Amino acid sequence: MNDRPSVLFVCVHNAGRSQMAAAFLRQRAGDSIEVRSAGTTPAGEIQPVVREVMAEVGIDLGDVVPKKLEADTVEASDVVITMGCGDACPVFPGVRYLDWELTDPAGRPIEEVRAIRDDIDRRVADLVAELTG
Repeated sequence: MNDRPSVLFVCVHNAGRSQMAAAFLRQRAGDSIEVRSAGTTPAGEIQPVVREVMAEVGIDLGDVVPKKLEADTVEASDVVITMGCGDACPVFPGVRYLDWELTDPAGRPIEEVRAIRDDIDRRVADLVAELTG
């Protein structure tokens, strides 16, 4: 990894889990870590319940839109964290891959989405400690 590690969060639609993780990492790490997220089959927009639970913790996802996973984005990353789409993500030598088993928030009640959000926040806090410590 170079002086500024690059982390890519990948889920199927890039409308829930990966967006929450990217937002928490940006909040916690500032400019010390390059943060990206993408989806293997991106949705048209971020899930409204995801926007709502992130707003509850002071994070506005208003301008964020799902993005398509591209092989060059994976290859340019130091760490790729998959969330329910591991087999669809291209594998490159020298890239570290982690798979976070997280429930997809799509169609879940807000209480469950809050629990998913909080789990992601804890995982991101551990990741920041590891990458910047």
